[in-house]
Amino acid sequence: MSSPSISSTQSVSTSLAWWQAARFGLSLHFGLYTVAARGEWVRSMERMGPEEYRAYFDSFNPEPGWATGWARLARESGAKYGVLTTKHHDGFCLFDSALTEFKATNTPARRDLVREWVDAMRAEGLGIGLYYSLVDWHHPDCPATGDRQHPLRHHPDSPARDASADWARYVDYFHGQILELCTNYGRIDQLVVDFSYWDYQGEKWGATEIQRKVRALQPHITFNDRWANEPRKRVPRPAYAGDYEQTEQNIPREGLRDDAGQPMPWEAWFTLTNSWSYSATDNLWKSPATIIRALVNCVSKDGNLLLNVCTDARGRVPGQAVATLQEIGEWLSLNGDSIYGAGAASAEFAKPEWGRYTQKGNTLYAHVLEQVIGNICLPGLRGRVKRARLIANNAEVIICDYWNPGIQTFDGPDDIFFNFAAPTAWTYPLPDSRDTVVSFDLTDEIDRLSERRRLEEALGRSLERKPIG
Repeated sequence: MSSPSISSTQSVSTSLAWWQAARFGLSLHFGLYTVAARGEWVRSMERMGPEEYRAYFDSFNPEPGWATGWARLARESGAKYGVLTTKHHDGFCLFDSALTEFKATNTPARRDLVREWVDAMRAEGLGIGLYYSLVDWHHPDCPATGDRQHPLRHHPDSPARDASADWARYVDYFHGQILELCTNYGRIDQLVVDFSYWDYQGEKWGATEIQRKVRALQPHITFNDRWANEPRKRVPRPAYAGDYEQTEQNIPREGLRDDAGQPMPWEAWFTLTNSWSYSATDNLWKSPATIIRALVNCVSKDGNLLLNVCTDARGRVPGQAVATLQEIGEWLSLNGDSIYGAGAASAEFAKPEWGRYTQKGNTLYAHVLEQVIGNICLPGLRGRVKRARLIANNAEVIICDYWNPGIQTFDGPDDIFFNFAAPTAWTYPLPDSRDTVVSFDLTDEIDRLSERRRLEEALGRSLERKPIG
C-alpha cells in the first residue's frame, strides 16, 4: 500500500517549536526487566519463555512516590520534557490497557504507573512524552521464527508456527493501545515509537493511519521518526515520517539534512551509563561535564539531547545519577540562556578551535571547553562584537586586540580576541572547567573595514584585505 507524501520542506507538526526550544529532555526505561536488573533486552538475550519471565511480573511493585521523585529530579536537572516507556519490546504495559492482561494493574503494584508518571511530570511543568514499542514479544500474533530478536526465535512453539497468527490482528491491537494512551491521559506532547526493521517498515505498521488518528486526538503532538528506517531523509518525504530524526548513542558530526539538503530537526538519545534500563553491574557513569558538553554539541548543530536515566525496580534513582543530574541542573541554571531556545550559529561563525558556538537572535554564545594560552581568538569577528559577558554571573569579559600589534600579527586581520582579565596576554584559568560560556552582543552592521583601518594605523603598515561580509 502506497502512502501520501510531503515535500522536504513542509512541516508535519505545527508544535515542533516547543520541542526545539526545550533542547534537553530525560527518558526512563521502566518495566519487568528492571526486576532482572540485566537490561531491557534480557528476555531476548537469554531466550526466556513466558513462564520464566512471569516471575518478574509476579514481583513487580514500585514503591509509592517513585514517579514524583523522578519528575522532581527531571526538573532539577534542567530538562524540559520527559519520555516514559509505556510498553517495551517485552509487551508489558505500565498502563491499564483494556486490550491485555499483561499490565501493571495485574501485578502486585495494582496501579496505573503511566497515570502516576504523567501526573507527576505535569505537576513539575514538564512536557509529556510517551514511548511505545511497535514490537511485542508477548503477543501471539507478533512474529518469532525468522525474527532474530524474538525470545522464542528458535523455540518449537514459536508463535510464528501457529497457523492462526494474524498480523492484521496485531496491528489493530497496538493501534488500539496507542489510541488508549492518547485518549486517557490528557495532553500528550510527544509520542516516541520504537522500532522498524527489515520489511517491518512504514505501512506494515499502518503508520499513516495511526498517525492520522493520533493527531485527531492530540493535534499538537510531536512524533519521532522510527516508523521506518530514516524516513525523514527521503524526498519526497512519506507522510508517516514523523517530525524529527532520532539518533541513538551518537551525535552526528554536523547538523542533519535530508536528501535534498534541507535541515532536519533531530535529537540524540543517550544513556547515563551504558545501559538503557537499570543494570545492577553497570557503574560506568558519564560525568556531568561529559553530558553538559554533549548537550552543547547537540545544540550547536541545531539538535536536542534526550538523556536516559533509570530507576531500580522499586523506582528509586541511584545516588550517582541524582548527583550528576543536579550538577547538570546547576550549570543550566547559570548558563541556560545559551541552550534553551538557542541553536546553531550563523554559517559565518565557524566552529572555533577552543570550543563551540550557539546562537539566539543577535547573541552569540562562546562555549570555551579548552584552556587557551593567552588571549582567546574570535576568528572573523572584528567589528561584530559590542559587548561580552560571562552569562553565569554577568561579569565583563575583555574584548582585546593583538597584545603587541606593532610586532606580531600572526592571526587574520578580521580576528579579534577576548580574555577574562588584564593583562590580556596572560593565561587565566577558565571560570568553569566544564564549559565557560561567554555571551557576545553582536552589532547589526559589520564594521570590519573601520576596525581594520584602526589596526593598520596601530601597526603603521597596510594589511592584506579580505572581502568584507
